[in-house]
Amino acid sequence: MFTKGPAVASRALIFSLAAVALILVSIYTDWLAPVRAQLGTVATPFYWVTNIPQRLEDWGQDTFRSRANLQAENEALRTELLIHQRRLQQMAALAAENVRLRRLLNSSDMLQDKVLISELIGISPDPLTHTVMIDRGRRDGVYRGQAVLDAFGLMGQVVEVHSNSSRVLLITDSSHALPVQVNRNGVRAIAEGTGNLNQLRLRHVSNTTDIRAGDVLVSSGLGGRYPVGYPVAQVEEVVRDPGQSFATVIASPKARLDRSRHVLLVFGNEDGDN
Repeated sequence: MFTKGPAVASRALIFSLAAVALILVSIYTDWLAPVRAQLGTVATPFYWVTNIPQRLEDWGQDTFRSRANLQAENEALRTELLIHQRRLQQMAALAAENVRLRRLLNSSDMLQDKVLISELIGISPDPLTHTVMIDRGRRDGVYRGQAVLDAFGLMGQVVEVHSNSSRVLLITDSSHALPVQVNRNGVRAIAEGTGNLNQLRLRHVSNTTDIRAGDVLVSSGLGGRYPVGYPVAQVEEVVRDPGQSFATVIASPKARLDRSRHVLLVFGNEDGDN
């Protein structure tokens, strides 16, 4: 028993020295390079398997992070798209407004009277009253009875004047009437509002009067309220009933009463009521 102890100790010492020698040889020489290469080949699958949990964790983090990033990017792109669409809509509205203003300015060049451009700032909420508010008033020289028109025809007249705004009664209001004449032959009539923005009616037109669909009605200037020669309406329908004394004549306004945003105030003869 006592004789085996030194032998075991000697073998342990020999193994330790051999291990140290192998380590030194592998570090400072290339003799064991083939063995290391074989050991690396054998150990690679083991390392790959043991690394699976970590790789799964990294994949999950990358996947969820990428999804969150994509969602945030999509939201940002959607917001940017809405902003660009709004800008395009504004540009389209501005382009259309420029066209309307150009037409209005062209119309003002053709007029002999002094004119002033104004903008609508409000409309009457009462469907039975056809009035609008404009942004010109007493400070701009606006007066009661002043004619108002757009690029296409006569719209109405000023009925109320404030310091910086005015109220305009449209020609289609049921309380409004104005003298007109047929541009083709000069036949005179009275155009009354019907309460419909798209319709006027001629009063007391005889069945024998030379008037027909398609005729253009212009202001006659009689009564001194409206200047002569402004387009008012176009005749749409003439109904002659032998049993009635007068024909039914329906006309549509030339002015775009429900669409025009900018108007012209025509300076003619004031009625003296400021």
